[in-house]
Amino acid sequence: MRGAMHERLDLLLRHVATVPDNLQHEPIPGFGHSSIRKQLVHILTCEEGWVHDLQDKTFAGWGEEDCPTMTSLLSAKSRVSEATRTYLNDLSEEQLNTTLTKRPVDWGGELRSPAFILLHVITHAFHHKGQIVAMLRILGYPAPDTDLQQV
Repeated sequence: MRGAMHERLDLLLRHVATVPDNLQHEPIPGFGHSSIRKQLVHILTCEEGWVHDLQDKTFAGWGEEDCPTMTSLLSAKSRVSEATRTYLNDLSEEQLNTTLTKRPVDWGGELRSPAFILLHVITHAFHHKGQIVAMLRILGYPAPDTDLQQV
């Protein structure tokens, strides 16, 4: 499922790459992360941060200024996706579905299983992907169908 989420995100990113750079950074009122680029960075930093948390690793974080170009954003996405894939491949099914017993350094909220947190990563990404699609429509660049189940 995580792989499918990244495939849908790739489809959206290919479309966003056709939008003029200044519009990718254009603030749009009514959204928590006010621009398309900020939304995309938020999706990726949250995934990376939550996967670091699951491994009890500190996460310095990064922001929009660290990805000034679409090329650098795509590189960050590739890095984040690969790190998550590597983490998942190293887990047994039991580890994936067992609630953490030790609170990671930067953890907020209840202790959960990695599977629960990774489901949250996916739903979080789709929530913000939907906001990006709405933003693109407002800017006059309607996105293609990016649903998991495409027609």
